[in-house]
This record gives sequence, C-alpha cells and structure tokens, in this order.
Amino acid sequence: MGIKTELEKRDKRTCLYDKHVAMEAMMVSFGGFEMPLQYVGIAPEHMAVRQRVGLFDVSHMGEVTVKGPEAEKYVQHIFTNDVAGAPAGKIFYGMMCYDNGGTVDDLLVYKMGEQDFFLVINAANIDKDWAWMQQQAKGFDIDLQNRSDFYGQIAVQGPQAEDTVEQVLGLACSELKFYTCKTLEGNIIISRTGYTGEDGFEIYAPHDYINQCWDKLIAAGVQACGLGCRDTLRFEVGLPLYGDELSEEISPVMAGLSMFVKFDKPEFVGREALLKQKTEGVARKLVGIELNDKAIPRHGYTVLNSDGEAVGEVTTGYHTISTDKSVCMALVDSRFAKLGTPLQVQIRKKVFAGQVVKKSFYEKHYKQ
Repeated sequence: MGIKTELEKRDKRTCLYDKHVAMEAMMVSFGGFEMPLQYVGIAPEHMAVRQRVGLFDVSHMGEVTVKGPEAEKYVQHIFTNDVAGAPAGKIFYGMMCYDNGGTVDDLLVYKMGEQDFFLVINAANIDKDWAWMQQQAKGFDIDLQNRSDFYGQIAVQGPQAEDTVEQVLGLACSELKFYTCKTLEGNIIISRTGYTGEDGFEIYAPHDYINQCWDKLIAAGVQACGLGCRDTLRFEVGLPLYGDELSEEISPVMAGLSMFVKFDKPEFVGREALLKQKTEGVARKLVGIELNDKAIPRHGYTVLNSDGEAVGEVTTGYHTISTDKSVCMALVDSRFAKLGTPLQVQIRKKVFAGQVVKKSFYEKHYKQ
C-alpha cells in the first residue's frame, strides 16, 4: 500500500482528522496525508463491510472540475474510456496515460452535464496529475479547476449501505444505479460507487457537511474503517491500486484493464502505444496467484517459474480475510500468465508453490 508507520511533518490532514484522533485510530502516512489505518482492527472492519456496513474517510482523494464548451472534447483527449453520448449522471472508470502507454493515474469521471465533468484522482498523485492536466489543457476552451481542498469525501460501503444512507443521513439514493450520481443542494454529490466490491455510496461535499454526516453515521453505530481494510477489501475483488498494479511503467493493457481503453475513439493520449501493446502483446502481464500454503506473499517478493527462474514480482499479497487463502497479484513474464500455470513465490528464504488464478479472489456484490 505504500503506507508509512511514521508520520511526516509535511503530511496534510483531512477535514475529519480530529474525529479519527478522538476515536483513537492508528494514524499513518499515506499519499501525503495523515490517515487512519485502523480503529478496532483490520479484520473486524473488513468483515463489517462484507456483512453489514462500514464508513471510510476518503477526503484525501483529489477532485478536478472541467467545464466549458470543449469540456467533453478535453476529457476524451486525456481519458482512455469513452464519455461521448452518455447522459448526465453517468460515471466512468478509466486511466490517463502518457504517450508511451504508461499510466499517469486511474480515476473516475463523473459526467455532470454536456459541459460539466467532475474528475476524482488518487491522493498521492494530485500534484502530478494537476500539472499534467494543465499541460494537456492548452488549446482547449475549458475552465479547469483543482477543487481538492474544497471537497471532503466519505464512503459508506456494505450490503446495508443503501438503508444506512437513506435512514441515517436522510438522502434518497435507492434510485441510483451502479456508477451513477446526482447533485444535491449545496455542492453535494452522491454516487453509487466504491472501492470494496460491495454495494455502497460515496458523498462529496464541503467540509462542514462531511463532518455532520460522519457524526450521524458514527452515532448510529456504523463501523468506522481505515486504510488497512480498504486495501484488503479492494484486493480481494481484484481492484488495482496505483503504485502497485498500475504505474508509469505498468500500462492498462499490462494490468488487464483493456476493457476501459476504448480504441474506437479516434484520439486520446497514449492511444497508439496502447493499441500496439494490445495487438502485438506485452512482455509482462498482471495475474493472480494462489499459494498452496498459508504463507503470505508481500509487495516486491520474487515470483519464480517451476524451474526456479525469476519471472516476475508480487504487486499486492495477503492471506485473505473473507476466503482464508494466501493469494497475490503479480506482474509476470507473459509466457507464464495463463490460468493454471504453476508458479512459486520466494518468501524470505523459502519458496512456496502455487498457480495462476483469476485476479478477483472474492465475488463482487454490486447492485446493478
């Protein structure tokens, strides 16, 4: 996850920081922010989301607005997915890429209107993304604004998320389909999205409103959840984390995310490089690996073929909380990426056998 246990002086604090301290959360450094790793423990927080409902502070995420006559043209230029012709309220997942196909960031694009887009980017990449977006904006008739300091954000996730948002917060949300959103009064956006593999909602709003929502949800008994279980939850359902499964060196094609790259679009940054990768193949691919033992593979551990030759490395690994299996995602030589291929992982001084499996280790439970 890239989480640091020692806080750095330059780290920012979200609008909910005081709430976390009051709840005696374990705080860590992540993406340039002081964030809660856990409150009562990663496993119980994880299972609260899988079985009931959990609450996350995700105010560290970045928000950028694109407005103006050429807003859609600009988004189409920087974004791998295709937003053209979609109705207002539709949300898209995809990537921004460099000319060589490497990933600038993965993000959500909210289409608020024909000339109005809301982009949600990763906390650790805000400064880098913003500089790149500004550079790409030259020549477009748009108003590009970095609104990351204005918005706070919470995520309410789990099978009871809909009832919780409606009954505790008084926000009508049942009509929202997966990956759609609506705007409420006072710069409030609510969307049926999340990063856990469960049904859920994300609410973007000014800091005061986010604090009020947090207090109401905690008072109603909703379990506060930290970055620890946010990572275990997203990992179990095969969702990538920038810096692990995507990076400047790992393209969407290598990561198995070509479904979010629309090559029928005539133009977007990185299109030619990604199309070449798609048609000619890539040297490395992201795969899932399940070990035959209880050992835990970690980020950076070496992956070996059956002959003991190094063929890749682990990007994320855990002993899963939901399924009680030792699994990982790994970037490996494409020759060894086929399902069922025997592979091994070097864990400290021992080698543990396993095989290639699907990257999603747990079934998603989205409400379509």
